Amino acid sequence: MKLTTIVTLAAGLAVSALPAIAETKIGMITTLSGGGAGLGTDVRDGFMLAIEQSGRTDVEVVIEDDQRKPDIAVQLLDRMIQSEKVDILTGIIWSNLAMAVVPGATARGVIYLSPNAGPSALAGKGCHENYFNVAWQNDNLHEAAGAYANDAGHVKTIIMAPNYPAGQDALNGFKRMYKGEVAGEIYTKLGQTDYAAEIAQIRASGADSVFFFLPGGMGISFLKQYAGSGVDLPLVGPAFSFDQNILQAVGDAALGVKNTSQWNKDLDNDANKAFVESYQGKYGRLPSLQSSQGFDTANLILSALDVAEVSDADAFREALRAAKFASTRGDFAFGPNHHPIQTIYVREVIKEGDIYTNRLIGPVLEKYGDAYAKDCKM
Repeated sequence: MKLTTIVTLAAGLAVSALPAIAETKIGMITTLSGGGAGLGTDVRDGFMLAIEQSGRTDVEVVIEDDQRKPDIAVQLLDRMIQSEKVDILTGIIWSNLAMAVVPGATARGVIYLSPNAGPSALAGKGCHENYFNVAWQNDNLHEAAGAYANDAGHVKTIIMAPNYPAGQDALNGFKRMYKGEVAGEIYTKLGQTDYAAEIAQIRASGADSVFFFLPGGMGISFLKQYAGSGVDLPLVGPAFSFDQNILQAVGDAALGVKNTSQWNKDLDNDANKAFVESYQGKYGRLPSLQSSQGFDTANLILSALDVAEVSDADAFREALRAAKFASTRGDFAFGPNHHPIQTIYVREVIKEGDIYTNRLIGPVLEKYGDAYAKDCKM
């Protein structure tokens, strides 16, 4: 396997104007090829936009492609720590890769900030002082979908997700909030593209609605096949299945679908408005949820570096916990397990000109944490 290292140094601000701190090396292990590459690309692009905008010349980012393979991710972890000698790690998209990488990183004294994956195993008893999640705990958006299904009057929902940690968290999260009857639980293979059997189960279930979590290309395949199946039950899902890049591939089949997210491009705060404009200007496309999470993760790191060196681990962790940065989500705070406390919204898929996108409808869970924080003993 050929490993390609991309090193980026931010430029544009005189070193004399910066705090007198040591150079910081950040390692990003993310998915840049194969299924789900769009998610990793967006995290990377959002992250690097923040680094560029900061103008700092004392931050180096080393980026590697995990190919969505746990064994490759573990190899890259070892290389990042032993050869690259990174101070901070970030970038993992998939929860099974997070479970392979994060415990090994934190146990070796490296601080890891997640811009996406938030498996329940790392939020409760498995929490760690060196682990921060800047996106969500996996259950969160699915819990919000369950709460929305109640509000929408759905009383018999069939639920579906891939059989891996994030998929299991998804269905558990939905059921935690949903008050109606679950007509059935369907677990698919991770990376599956043919959903004829699952759609037949949905048709025969007697359900009045469908909740599904199928990220990346899985969601594209399912939505297209569902739209052509003649089944007309309303769909509810998390943002992962209705994100900016996915929608362009799905097209009209997604219009009107309600989904849940802690971010959208029309969130009304100054940081978000500036982010959307600058991201679109640099990359020629609208940002996705993952883009915003990469951007926020970088800005959190930069805000902590303004007040502490990574070598002073206690001070740096305290600076991260303080979260003194302008988030694209507006107010941002960590709970006691280093996972966000945040508002989660309902969005609707619409079309603006030739672009499929989401518009905010309103909050469904406000200033919400997660179900596992009570089990975290830090």
